[in-house]
Amino acid sequence: MSKAYVFTSNGGPEVEAFVDQDTLVPGPGELLVSVRAAGVNPVDWKLRTGVTRRGSVPQQFPTVFGSEAAGVVEATGPGVEGFTAGDEVFGNPVTGGYAELTLLPVAVTAHKPAGLSFRDAATLPVAAATAYDGLRQLGLAPGTTLLVTGAGGGVGTAAVQLAQHAGVHVIGVASAAKKEFVESLGAVYVESGPGLADRVRAAAPDGVDAVFDLVGGDTLRAAASLLADPATLISAGGKQLVAELGGAPVERARTAAVLREVADLAVAGVLRTHITRTFPLAAAGEALRVVEDGHTLGKVVIEVTA
Repeated sequence: MSKAYVFTSNGGPEVEAFVDQDTLVPGPGELLVSVRAAGVNPVDWKLRTGVTRRGSVPQQFPTVFGSEAAGVVEATGPGVEGFTAGDEVFGNPVTGGYAELTLLPVAVTAHKPAGLSFRDAATLPVAAATAYDGLRQLGLAPGTTLLVTGAGGGVGTAAVQLAQHAGVHVIGVASAAKKEFVESLGAVYVESGPGLADRVRAAAPDGVDAVFDLVGGDTLRAAASLLADPATLISAGGKQLVAELGGAPVERARTAAVLREVADLAVAGVLRTHITRTFPLAAAGEALRVVEDGHTLGKVVIEVTA
């Protein structure tokens, strides 16, 4: 038996609990992984409330929290090639990351580089990979200007860094409490809230060429009003609204190749993970509350004892 943090039905924090998992057996194309670290993301608590991913199967309860994890391979399923017991890996688990053991499909799993910690690797499959996918979708040329909303969170932090690495000028929108942090990333800071469009125009008198939204709602509407061409508007924070505004949701690749790319960028120092809080598995609920509060700075990670 192994410990896991789950939600037992759709609802609020009251449906969360620790459980003893039955023995996990890797199926075809899967790895049984002993988790060392798991990233905490807004999607984790949103799934608990009943939000569903496009193309996902209906939730079965209890459901283990966590969409990204790093750890050590314990066993491989039928047909698996390129991985063996003892390999250090990271990826998107099919049985949740807030656990001592999980299953990772090889299609969205990569070997962890020796120069990358488990903690850092666990922040890449959702946050960094979403930023990477979104920027590739926009295809911005060097010298253009990108507006990133939610620039102080996990995806936003990665998007700012990767865009700058590509030679793109970045304006980062975040709350006043995150001003210093966003500026430390090299972005031009603009405070979120009412009047956002006017503040962006003052910071970028020549306009912005694209918007990478991670907030949705009124922030997304204000950002969209700054663009002459809505085709350069993408969002991971308001997928339905962005389509109504003429833009598009972020198109996720969800491949091992993207994971290898972002890992290489992290090892090279291009992409810093900016982990600001860590919690043991026993405090998984507390870690989730920090992210659910909506004011997370950088990334939050759960560490699991070997």
